[in-house]
Amino acid sequence: MDDELHERVRAVIADVPAGTVATYGDIAALSGAPSPRLVGWILGEDGHDLPWHRVLRANGTPAPHLVHEQLELLRAEGVLADDERVDLKKYRWRPDGPAANPTDAAETLF
Repeated sequence: MDDELHERVRAVIADVPAGTVATYGDIAALSGAPSPRLVGWILGEDGHDLPWHRVLRANGTPAPHLVHEQLELLRAEGVLADDERVDLKKYRWRPDGPAANPTDAAETLF
């Protein structure tokens, strides 16, 4: 992975507004990353200064090892979970612009 891709992923994560969430797949599609797993890796290695809590798994759940902390941070922003699952239809971030919406192919990733 090159530095430019790394920084694009970080920039997209930084743009997710408070009160909304995105999936790892959303971030990958918006940044041009080859996979949602790469997004997770970047967050794990270099995401301490980002709103990491706004990035969820494809089914709207936090990573198991972060569930309590992540849901608490989201709750503070007005994002509520039902049985540890965030309703993506209600809270998912949809940035404006033609390049910002994931393609149908990317949607299948999550």
